[in-house]
Parts: sequence; C-alpha cells; structure tokens
Amino acid sequence: MTDTLEIKKIIRMKGFTLDTLSKKIGISRTSLSYKINNIVEFNAQEIKHIQKILELSNEQRDHIFFAEAVDK
Repeated sequence: MTDTLEIKKIIRMKGFTLDTLSKKIGISRTSLSYKINNIVEFNAQEIKHIQKILELSNEQRDHIFFAEAVDK
C-alpha cells in the first residue's frame, strides 16, 4: 500500500506535478493518480523509475511503497 500523503509531499517538494511525473515514468496522469491513491498498485518498474526521478533512498522507497497501513 502506498503512503499517499508522503508521496504527494515529496512530489511537491521535488518540484513535480502529477502530470510532469507521469510523463517522466511513461504512464497517464490518471493512472498515476489511481496508483498514488491505492486504487491500482504500482509495478516494480514504476517504483524503480519514481525512486530514481525523486531521488529516494531505499528506506524512503520502502516506507512509501510498501507501507502496511497508511492514512490517505
């Protein structure tokens, strides 16, 4: 389960929007929104791209994308 609040915060802090980030990882803005909001799961390749683009540490990646239960 994705930590929705944390990923949105980091996207903003790094100067991206959902639109610009979705284009960089090669998916639609709608797909990215669904994934961030836990409607659809991210695949491993998407997580890898996002980690690189947002310059996330492995710890940050694990916290954001592999959270047990998070608040939206």
